[in-house]
Order: sequence, then structure tokens, then C-alpha cells
Amino acid sequence: MALYLLFESASGYGLFHAYGIDEIGQSVEAVRSSVLDLDRFGKAVKLTAFNPFSSAVDALNQCNAISEGIMTDELRSFLELNLPKPKEGKKAKYSLGVVEPKVGSHISEVTGIPCQSNEFVQELLRGVRLHFDRFINELKDSDLEKAQLGLGHSYSRAKVKFNVNRVDNMVIQAIFLLDTLDKDINSFSMRVREWFSWHFPELVKIVNDNYLYAKLAKFIVNKSDLAEKDIPALADIVGDEDKAKEIVEAAKASMGQDLSPVDLINVQQFAQRVMNLSEYRKNLYEYLVTKMNDIAPNLTSLIGEVVGARLISHAGSLSNLAKCAASTLQILGAEKALFRALKTRGNTPKYGLIFHSSFIGRASTKNKGRMARYLANKCSIASRIDCYSEASTSVFGQKLREQVEERLEFYDKGVAPRKNLDVMKAAIDSMVNDTLMDDDGKIMRRRTHLPRKARKRRPKPRLMVMQWMWISPPTWLMEKLSLEPRRRKRKRSTS
Repeated sequence: MALYLLFESASGYGLFHAYGIDEIGQSVEAVRSSVLDLDRFGKAVKLTAFNPFSSAVDALNQCNAISEGIMTDELRSFLELNLPKPKEGKKAKYSLGVVEPKVGSHISEVTGIPCQSNEFVQELLRGVRLHFDRFINELKDSDLEKAQLGLGHSYSRAKVKFNVNRVDNMVIQAIFLLDTLDKDINSFSMRVREWFSWHFPELVKIVNDNYLYAKLAKFIVNKSDLAEKDIPALADIVGDEDKAKEIVEAAKASMGQDLSPVDLINVQQFAQRVMNLSEYRKNLYEYLVTKMNDIAPNLTSLIGEVVGARLISHAGSLSNLAKCAASTLQILGAEKALFRALKTRGNTPKYGLIFHSSFIGRASTKNKGRMARYLANKCSIASRIDCYSEASTSVFGQKLREQVEERLEFYDKGVAPRKNLDVMKAAIDSMVNDTLMDDDGKIMRRRTHLPRKARKRRPKPRLMVMQWMWISPPTWLMEKLSLEPRRRKRKRSTS
């Protein structure tokens, strides 16, 4: 049987005919040894056809299609035009070697061309890639390098910009900046208190909030200028008229020393900087909440925005967090304590970053470890749903949070929680309610206006939900989606 090779380069599609396999040997080791020798390899493989890409945009579209395992119309016409056509009613007497098995299966499904992708074909295509510029006389080596560099940059930019709302790098940077701002604001607020206390020491005991203290330090400037007319303005800042009167009375009998106008101006400017940092911290927190609801809605609904962002940041990305086991996620952030316990043969830590969750704080001392283990299990499920789901929904996160609440109540009062299967059934029912109904009242899956080929290869979202849980779809779900479960035929015993 003849063997043809499909090679996808940055310049276009190339079709090669492996006609002299017997000369180099039909084993993988023989092909591997002959790849470096062009004279020997050229006697086994020859160029049949080459179809260059029309533009850089066309090259990027073809590259995206190949990476997704889809055969484009251009590739189909190229293969049908250059491959030998079999007689009607007979199978083809050749096979097509491809690099990607998904592309080969799609080509076989649509055109009926037999494809193979094994180690022998991979070695032949490796030789084609190595000597590709020698097979095409019109193609220079520098032109091929420029095409590869341009296509590589375009493909990388397209992947980064594929879904702007799902980029978790912004969450990692935001939570790092939020933690840094918390430390800086606390340090600067203590400096404002220390500095202004030389002038008005009684204000520290009256106002405890750092932001309000900086706001008052900017408003008062000089305590000797405070009078009864300033009480309404102070009441607007503090929010309490009695406290405003107390500030005015304390300013009249203050034991602080007088400061020069230059010193008061510096204190006022520094207090304004602290206020600006506090306001920026509030805006950054709102931005973090928005990004977490877009990137990981289920994890956010379960454990909160800040703790969820810290877990993603510590793991490196949402995909890395989804790959972590529940036991790893439980002690994420307590690596030093873990290795110290392993070294000294002591007790290992029960929790890491998830200790900041309110569920751990509400649990009793003897149940904190059990609660941390259960919460880590639910966080692992939520992160995997967020990472691998196509639709953005927080239904599963809300149901998982209800499960954690029920488990906490079970530890405290002994109330039996619901089973996991019932909770997941309720979550899937809420998702199924978004589907369309036909005239007979049967539930139909919603379809978007996609080409027929793309629609056939589109994954089934409701079956994917059950794959996230690593359990087979139950019978009630199959009946609701009008699908029949596959049943294995049992072999009858002859005895």
C-alpha cells in the first residue's frame, strides 16, 4: 500500500510520497538513522504537491484549525486534487500519514481517506521538516524562517487574546498588589498617627479607623482653629455628631505641642496620600471581585474572592489549581510547615490558605481539620468546573457552598446533610431549565448558528458536567436529555 505524507508548514501545505521505503528500511530505527542524510532520505521521499498560503491571516486560520483537529475546506480540496482517486465502490490503495491524530480522524470521517499517525510516520515527517527547504527550489531558507517567526507570533497573540475575560494573570497581579497595599496603608497610617499625635494626641483615642483619622488630620490641620462652626463638617466625616463635639472639646484642652505651618502642610499632604491609597485599594478590590466572577465564578461563590484569588496565585494559574488534588489544595500555602513536619516526624499541617475562609473559623477546634479536608474537596471540584467549562455559571459553586454549610451544621448539631448526588442533580436541573422545549414538550439542547461540520464536533455540555465529577451520567439525566444509555451485551454461558 502506498504511503503519502501531509506536512503543515508555516508557508503552506505539502504532500509527499514515500515511494522508496524499502531502500531505507521499514523500521523506526532505520528511518531515524537515515533522516540526517539528505541523499539517502531523498531517494525514499519526494514532493508531490505544495499549496502555499495566500496571506498571513490565512496561515493563522489554517494553524488554528489544525491545532483544534479540524480539516478546513482548503485542506480538503488540496487533498482531493492531488491524491489518487480510488475507483467507485473500492477502497483506496494508499494511506495518508499525518502528525495530529485528531486531524487524521476528521479527514477519514469526512473524505474517507485512510489516515495513520504512528511512530514510523512521525519519523518520516521529522525528516521532511528537517529538509523541507531542499524539496522546494523556489523557497529560500530565510523566507521559511520569517514565515515561521511571523506565524508563531500571530498564533501566540491569538491564543493570549482568545478570551480576555478568562485571563487569570490579571487576578494574580491584582491579589499581589492588594496584599502589598494593605501592608503599605497600615504602615503609612501608623506614621500619620505618630506624626499628628505630636500636635493632637487626644484624637487617637477618639477615632480608631485609619482612613477616618487621615481624613480628619487633613481637615483639622491646626487644632487651635477648631470651633463650634466646624461641628457639622466633622459630623459629616465621622458620621456621629456627638463624636464631632468630643473632637472639638478635646482640641480646646489638648496637651499637644504647636507645629510650624510648614510641618502642618507636610502632615496634610501625607494624610492625603494615605487617603488616595485607601481609595485606590477599594477600587482594586472591586476590580478583583469582577475578574474573579468572570474567571472562577464557582470558586468565588464557594470560598470568596480573596481566598480564591490567593489559591489561584499560589498555584500559578487556574489550570494548575484544577490539576491539584484535594489533599494538595488543603495544605496549599503551608509548604514550609509540611516539610518541617516531615523532617522532624511531627504532625503535618491541617490547612493552608483555606484557613482564611469563614467556614474554618466557624468550625469548632476538634472539627477544623475535618472541615478543611471537606472544604478542599469542594474547592477542587469548583476549580475544575471553572477551568474546563465553556459556559460561565455559578450554579455549582452555590450548591457546593450549601453542602459546606450543611456539613458545618452536621458537625455542630448532628443534622444529616443531603447526598452529593441529590445536590448535583439539583444543580444540573437548574442548568437544564435554560434549554428549549419543542412542540411535544421534550427538552431540546440549545444550538447556536454554526456550520454543520463544527456543530457535529461540538462537545455535549451536559454530559461534560458529569465528566467533571468523574461519574457516569445517571439514568434520569439520560431520559431527560432523550438519550439512551449504552448497555453492554452479556455473553451467555454455553455450559
